Formats: sequence, structure tokens, C-alpha cells
Amino acid sequence: MDVRAAVALQAGKPLEVKAVQLEGPRAGEVPVEVKATGAAATYRADLRSLDELTTRELYDLLRMRVDVFVVEQNCPYPELDGKDIDALHLRLLEGGKLLGAARILKPYEPQDPSKIGRVVVSPDHRGKRLGDVLMSEAIAACERLYPENPIALSAQAHLRRFYESFDFIAVSQEYLEDGIPHIDMVRPPATQPA
Repeated sequence: MDVRAAVALQAGKPLEVKAVQLEGPRAGEVPVEVKATGAAATYRADLRSLDELTTRELYDLLRMRVDVFVVEQNCPYPELDGKDIDALHLRLLEGGKLLGAARILKPYEPQDPSKIGRVVVSPDHRGKRLGDVLMSEAIAACERLYPENPIALSAQAHLRRFYESFDFIAVSQEYLEDGIPHIDMVRPPATQPA
């Protein structure tokens, strides 16, 4: 069983995240109970490889990413970059509805970091602190799968403080990626190699 303690939100309100291990054919799923701002809502975090997603699940995931990263941000770039094939896809679901997602890339070499990317929340579900839930779940997955590796990400520069709240440290100057200011950030490994 994987249970995470309360997470401090930037808004100053606690977010309680409780995970319970599932049994059965969908044991890769970890349901997440989230309580924020006094109201309780139940979300389920699902971590799968591309091949484990149904056609509909993949369509919903890619549509959300294109709607936000390409259309909403008015940034034509190659969203389908070939990395999804080897990635793990973290989805945050309420019932069968996709609320948000993130992509986890394994380390290429033993000393390389794992990477979190394509962190996205549906425009219909913003303002619920789901980005905090996604990052908590993504970090927990990286630490469970690659405990001795740091975690890296390329953050849009305006989100620097958000990622710093999860112990990520800036390791580069700002740079333009597809016309948007970004900064590279790294989180130290959960465990140090012996």
C-alpha cells in the first residue's frame, strides 16, 4: 500500500492524498482520494504504457494535450514527438472522465534522471488544484520506479514557483522552446546510491 501524507498547497490549504492498492486485472491503477478546500472529491490516478491504453483513452489523452498545448497556447509544435511510445502515461480520472495527465520517461542511462513532462489539466477542471495531485502522483511514480535517479523536467518559466514547491531546482537559464520561455529543473533522488 502506498500512502502519501498531506501536501501543502501554494494557496495555503492542505490537500490530503490517500492511495489504496487495487487488486485484480487493473492492478496498475492507484485510486486517489483527494480532499481540498473542505469538499471531498474522489479521483483515480492511472499509470499505463501506451500499449495498455484503449484507443478511446489514447484519443482523449492526445486530444487534451493538443487542445491545451497547441490550440490554447497558440503554439504549433510537434506534439506527437515519438516519446509517448516508451513513456508511462499518468491519467487523473473521475469516473471515466479524463481530468488531467502527465508523461513519465524512464532514465536512458543508469545515472540519468527520469523525466516528467506534458503535465496538463483539462480547461474544464482548472482551479481544483489538480496540478498538485498530478505532480504528487508523478513524483511518487518516479520515486517508486527509479528511486536512485533524480527527476527532471522542462518547465514553462511562469510555472517555476509551482515546481519549486515540489522541491525542483532550476538548473538552467531561461530559454525559448517553441516560442515559450522554459527552464530546466531537477529534483534530487528519493534515495542516494550506496
